Amino acid sequence: MNPHSVVEQVLAEIRRSIVFGALKPGQEFSLRETAAQLGVSTAPVREALRVLQGEGLIVARRARSAVVAPMDLSDLGSIYGLRRLIEPSIAGRSCELVTDEGLDALERMVDVMSDEKSSIDDIYETHREFHLALLRPAATIWDLRVLETLWHAAERYVRVGFGRLDPLPSEHKRRREAHQSVLDAFRHRDGDGARQAVLRHLDENERIARESLAT
Repeated sequence: MNPHSVVEQVLAEIRRSIVFGALKPGQEFSLRETAAQLGVSTAPVREALRVLQGEGLIVARRARSAVVAPMDLSDLGSIYGLRRLIEPSIAGRSCELVTDEGLDALERMVDVMSDEKSSIDDIYETHREFHLALLRPAATIWDLRVLETLWHAAERYVRVGFGRLDPLPSEHKRRREAHQSVLDAFRHRDGDGARQAVLRHLDENERIARESLAT
């Protein structure tokens, strides 16, 4: 297998463990043990950890180990502060470029996110795909590189913040309304409306995550 592909697979597995909570904030883990669990050498694990450290998800240790980065309210504010600087502006341009077929695909993603039969993992994966598809028509490669880092950093905060809401029947309706309002602005090709809708969405997600972490 291509060495780059191995690193990408290891990176995805460790990131998933952190984001989904299998590796807890502050938990230390061994490079050697992780490599053994994934059936690879320590080299791709080390490369993956360099990327994860750059994303703020882990803190590397010299003694062949790493620690999952703690979850901090100031970090949460920084992540969402940067997202507010980038995403609304791109959304304002993207709503004029996205195709009707693209809007229909976004509508189907909203259906998945609000469907009571969807698994939690499917909902969060679709949520990430929704925001990517929303901005992709106007985003540059560098926009996407930065946004991918911010989305990965934000996801574990969002999962914790919404963890208490996910089991509630009312959450399906709230999730649909929150994303439908963004999509409606896009369907109207309303640049200012799209910017404001994305900004409100980011504000609400941060508020929920912040309230959960503070309790």
